[in-house]
Amino acid sequence: MQNGHALEKQQFLKLFKQEGIDRLDDRVAILEIFLKTEQHITMPDFVKLVKQSHISIQPDFINDTIKLLCKFGFAQKVHFEGGPVRYEHRHIGRHHDHMICTKCRKIVEFESNQIENIQSHIAASHGFHMLQHKMELYGICSKCFGERPVTVPLTVVKSGETLKIKEFLGGSKMQSRLTSMGLKKEDKVEVISSYGKGQVVVAVDNKRFSLGRGLADKIMVQNLGVVQK
Repeated sequence: MQNGHALEKQQFLKLFKQEGIDRLDDRVAILEIFLKTEQHITMPDFVKLVKQSHISIQPDFINDTIKLLCKFGFAQKVHFEGGPVRYEHRHIGRHHDHMICTKCRKIVEFESNQIENIQSHIAASHGFHMLQHKMELYGICSKCFGERPVTVPLTVVKSGETLKIKEFLGGSKMQSRLTSMGLKKEDKVEVISSYGKGQVVVAVDNKRFSLGRGLADKIMVQNLGVVQK
């Protein structure tokens, strides 16, 4: 990887000199710090990282340099759902995708030639000339999944999850109310949206339901599958 970084530094200097970009020494220092991170980092966190390296550079200049790194293909901006804008190292000639834990926000990169081939085949079968693509898998990592109780209230479940209704809390009247709405135990329920203190919107058997959080809190659900650690 270090040899790759040295090559990128050479290309960086050549391009920036060619474009007449100023303060090359400072920008090279920023490049070297960025390449060493090998992570998905926010701009505020990267500014802190530069300061920790005892380099006296203004945040605006750091921000400007990162934009130039993106422009010339040394970095790329990524924005995952529900999170801040981040920057990652762009590896020329290699494509990777991401898995994002919606609970702890852990980001995992992965590469799959099989997926790449399938996407190319699908595009070609539709007569579609694919220019670029990205895949983002949202879910719960094995650590967070293992820490969550087997049965939880519907209100703590993330949007996009599909679970099974296990029981209703609140006595017979509450159970009758939920049953009359068309919800019953062992139903598979897909959470369409669940944010903050607002309504919980779910789908069961192709029907949509909008539930107040107090009502949704009485519905206990269980994971459909088990994640292997």
